[in-house]
Amino acid sequence: MNVVDHDPPIHQEGKKVRVSLKFPIGHYRVPTYIRGKEVRIEKNLGRYINPEEEAFGKNAGSKLWYYLVSIPQKQLWKDYNGADEDLLEIEVFEPWLESI
Repeated sequence: MNVVDHDPPIHQEGKKVRVSLKFPIGHYRVPTYIRGKEVRIEKNLGRYINPEEEAFGKNAGSKLWYYLVSIPQKQLWKDYNGADEDLLEIEVFEPWLESI
């Protein structure tokens, strides 16, 4: 996905989004345990070269928006015994995030 440098980010801080539930062949930087889950945008981290394209030698310098997202640990792990407010924070590129 080529993104023109002046394209604004799709997602805003504080919004709920869903991590795409897809399983492409190859190495991708979104853990399977967060795919399909609802997360909250905590922070827009800026634009960076797409590491997934880079890993396959396809990147011509295109940059994508990168976000810090969070999800309650209890929504990830069935037997999680920690506090309700415990969160997993993880960085995810925009093509993996869907508006809900």
